[in-house]
Amino acid sequence: MGYQTRPVFQGQGGDILTGSCIAGHSGAVERMSGDLPLNINIKEPRWDQSTFMGRAQHFFMVTDPRNVLLSSEVLDDAKVIVEDYRKGVVKPGLTEDQLWRAKYIYDSAFHPDTGEKMLLIGRMSAQVPMNMTITGCMLTFYRTTPAVVFWQWVNQSFNAVVNYTNRSGDAPITVNQLGAAYVSATTGAVVTALGLKSLTKRLPAIIGRFVPFAAVAAANCINIPFMRQRELKYGIPVTDEEGNRLGESANAAQQAIAQVVVSRIGMAVPAMAIPPVIMNALEKKAFMKRFPVLNAPVQVGLVGLCLVFATPLCCALFPQKSSMKVSSLELELQESIRQSSPHTTTVYFNKGL
Repeated sequence: MGYQTRPVFQGQGGDILTGSCIAGHSGAVERMSGDLPLNINIKEPRWDQSTFMGRAQHFFMVTDPRNVLLSSEVLDDAKVIVEDYRKGVVKPGLTEDQLWRAKYIYDSAFHPDTGEKMLLIGRMSAQVPMNMTITGCMLTFYRTTPAVVFWQWVNQSFNAVVNYTNRSGDAPITVNQLGAAYVSATTGAVVTALGLKSLTKRLPAIIGRFVPFAAVAAANCINIPFMRQRELKYGIPVTDEEGNRLGESANAAQQAIAQVVVSRIGMAVPAMAIPPVIMNALEKKAFMKRFPVLNAPVQVGLVGLCLVFATPLCCALFPQKSSMKVSSLELELQESIRQSSPHTTTVYFNKGL
């Protein structure tokens, strides 16, 4: 109730017009003033994704931590607005800014391929609050073996949820695959952390502070490919420029996963490299020696400040809608595309996050 359906017609020059705007016996068509046009492409981000700045603006919206606080009712309302608009159904009084806001709320909570509502802590909007807490604790409690094991386990448990939630494609992952990826990544992170910790005992204290970063980088190289192993085996959906599905490609999956690994490690660099240097200097000050309890909160705050910028900027390193030349795909898929879409030279796919 309260929504109006306006049939969509294609006018001259490709303009999309509405049935309620058709007037006169001559068939002349005019857009009804005051109505939101139906030719706004909300399938794509609001900003130009061919440039780094455009992608950065997009991901600052997608990773906005405030979206975590939105209620299920707000999320569902945004989904209705977006899905109805795609069908040519417009809520009366809806402005273009409100439409884009609904689109970004929708994108922050619903998977782009499956349309399912994502787990709260797995959403990109939860990256900053979750990672600032976990990373801050990893950097604070790195001196004892139990603390290293515990916080690496917590971090990899969180990463497993994020990787599963933001996987590319619509293929399900089995419990066995999920468990194997989780155990492998956690083991890799703990072994790396403990191994480097033992090697740095005789080195300056500042070196030991970077052990958590090395462990996180190693774990990302293990966790993400394992969590998305089904994509590597069976491929991810590839489409033409108009979004028509052309098949599944494992080669595209390899490129997508490699880009995500680089982005994730990049996200960790500022948050795990800058605070240790600052904290190493602060802990020598009389104030911090007098109030050692401030160590963890200060560290978490510094990490959070870094992540607010590092998360969207590193997500923006590569286009979300990644591309690949048809000639780089599997031979069978190349042949299939040549037969079904002979003019297509480049395919597109969601690289995941």
